[in-house]
Order: sequence, then C-alpha cells, then structure tokens
Amino acid sequence: MKLATIRTEDGLRAARVENDGYVDIGPGDVGELLRREDWQAVAAAADGPVLQVEPSRLAPVVPHPGKIVCVGLNYRTHITEMGRDLPAYPTLFAKFPEALIGPNDALTLPPESDAVDWEAELVVVVGRSVRRAGRAEAQAAIAGYTVLNDVTLRDWQFRTREWLQGKTWEATTPLGPVLVTPDELPADAEISCAIDDEVVQKSTISDLLFDAADLVAYVSTMITLNPGDMIATGTTGGVGHARKPPRYLKDGQTVVTRVEGIGELVTLVRRDGTS
Repeated sequence: MKLATIRTEDGLRAARVENDGYVDIGPGDVGELLRREDWQAVAAAADGPVLQVEPSRLAPVVPHPGKIVCVGLNYRTHITEMGRDLPAYPTLFAKFPEALIGPNDALTLPPESDAVDWEAELVVVVGRSVRRAGRAEAQAAIAGYTVLNDVTLRDWQFRTREWLQGKTWEATTPLGPVLVTPDELPADAEISCAIDDEVVQKSTISDLLFDAADLVAYVSTMITLNPGDMIATGTTGGVGHARKPPRYLKDGQTVVTRVEGIGELVTLVRRDGTS
C-alpha cells in the first residue's frame, strides 16, 4: 500500500495511491492517520473516486512529525568518501518539521550560504509507539518508508563539531512523494540523486551499515518513538562536498531524488525565490 498527503482547498487530506490516482481516506494527513491503531484497515477500506492530483498538490507525506532523527555516515560508500572509519554506533542529529517541503516544491537557496549540498536518503516512518525495542519489535513498529533529500549547508554544518546548524534550515528538505508499506520496498532498492539529468549518487539500500530495524531499536533506547516519527537513514556516496573541487547546488538546477519502489522528489533550485 502507498499513502500520500494531498493539499486541497479544505486543507490536508490523507490518501491511498490507486491506479495512478488518489483515493481520499479522510481529513488530516498521513501522520494523523498513523496515530490510529487501525490505520492500515482504515486506509485499505477507503472507497471513493480516484482523484487526479497535480504534483504541486502533494505535501510532505508526514508534514508535522514529532521527531525527525537523522543518521550521518551510514552508507559505506559515503563514509569512505568523507575519509572516516566505519562507526561503531549510529551518528545522530535532528531536523525540525519547519525544514520540510513537498516532493515537488521548489527549493530556495538560503542567501547565507554558497555551499548547499545534496544527500539522497531513505526514511523510516514509525507506525506504533516503542521504547527500548528489540530488533523484532523495532521491525514491527515500522509503518513504511519514504524519500528525503537532506539538503545541507556545508559551510554552516562545519562551523562547529556539531552538525545541527547546517542540517535544519527552514523549507530546505523535500520529503515524499508517498509512504510505502514495508512489503513494497525491495531489500536492495536502488537509491539515486541526479542534478539536471547527471546522476551524482547511485547505490542500493543494502549498503547501509545500520539498517532500519537497527536504527529504530537504537533510537528507541533513548526516547519513545511515536507514530509519524521519522528516521532519515543517511546518504550514499556522491555528495558535492566530497568532490574535488567541491560542487554545490546552483540557481536553476533540478534535483531528482529517487528510491526504487517509492518514487521520486523533483526539486527546482532557485536563488531568490522567483519562479
């Protein structure tokens, strides 16, 4: 099953993807839907016309998550290109909901930075509350997966040894286009990022050092994970900052972030916010 959050004149609506269209599940977004214990049954039972929705009307699939936990240095290829050793534990930081934009929304480059980088990521979406979960419980708590580009201001990220200030700028993080339940995601799904049709990142999620269940178990050791919370699992090799010379996003470029089995984010990059 695939779920989306769509923008309507009456506000956000959760929807089930059906035959290249969308069936309205009811008021609210996918995050609100996940807070219902019977969310799967509700989503599956929704019955109505198949709506055609313009790409611009897709909102972040979970617009208001309680937590966005992010993982750095989790693909072996990216760890190597950044000159790091394989970590013994996940490297964690956070984003805030204000950072999120829809899967086809434009990205306005912050004027405070000339070093805005791309990072294609698979995202775990939590479907039930868990604390100190073992691996089996962690796996069962996963509602599904979506796609995120962890757009990063490298000059701000490396101002200190902590990364937060480069990672959670407002309206810089595309998310979506849908949530897919775990049965929809291939174990070796391809993940990629292209800039103006040039593929700059390409790998498979099987290259993850810490997988989805590992991360849910680890994070839930520290804090309760609730329905709609998200864990961004890290990016693969090919980021702009690791290139020689470094490359960063520029006005007018189009970034396509894709995970096989889920879909893609199409992000127009703008410098001054004009269309």
